[in-house]
Amino acid sequence: MTLALPLLAFTAFLTPLNHQTLVQSMDVLIWGLIIYVILIVTMPFLYGRYDKDQRDVLGVLTAFGSTNFFGMPIAGAVYGAKGIMYASVFNIGYRVFLYSYAYIKMSGEQLRGEHIKKMLVNPIVIATFLGLILWVSQNWMPQISISTGGKTSQVAFYRLDVTVPWLFAWMKLLAGLASPLAWLAIGANLAQMPFADAIQNHTAWYYSFNKVIIVPIIMAAIAILANTTHILPVDQVAMATMVIMMATPVATVAVNYAMAFNHQSLLAANT
Repeated sequence: MTLALPLLAFTAFLTPLNHQTLVQSMDVLIWGLIIYVILIVTMPFLYGRYDKDQRDVLGVLTAFGSTNFFGMPIAGAVYGAKGIMYASVFNIGYRVFLYSYAYIKMSGEQLRGEHIKKMLVNPIVIATFLGLILWVSQNWMPQISISTGGKTSQVAFYRLDVTVPWLFAWMKLLAGLASPLAWLAIGANLAQMPFADAIQNHTAWYYSFNKVIIVPIIMAAIAILANTTHILPVDQVAMATMVIMMATPVATVAVNYAMAFNHQSLLAANT
């Protein structure tokens, strides 16, 4: 997964630059920032009957899902390269708040430079920004002529999908491993969970309902409202991709925060 997920993000941007897709990507980026602000503010209210400490932890765990591990492979399997592209762009906001707000909330510490560095050197973040920059700037980069189907076209020299197709095929093959590896990991995690304990944990059931039902509904409602009002509208693929990303289970990083700082670690582990 260390190699497959960055390749999954990067190869999605090795496509021709399309104005409509570019506009959609920028809208998805903005919504990716807005939705996390909304979730950060509203999610704790779903847990009003819990004490403040539990409410804060459950709010963070509900807002942040495992978008890289679960969301991107599913978006890619359903919508192909465009789905992965939108998912990668949407994830920028996720990374910003996961390594800033979620860390501060779980640790009680101030954000330090090492945490920003950790976010920036993440392989998936690097692959996403590199792919996005290359995709947006491809028309202004040195071009080479490629003949396909009797037609000659000009493409950026780094468009490996047409300039070095054998290398691109190898990269796509490795990127394609992200989905099956994710499903195997899901099965392994489920096998370790005592079924009797899981069905008796009412907090876990309530959390799961909020995470995989309420949060995606909020995302869908916002996207539909945006399209109705023509404020940062998104197409069906972008909308569905954002909903998929919001329907993912709890982020491993958020659970690790809870355990590392002994902040309701048992509660986090049971979600």
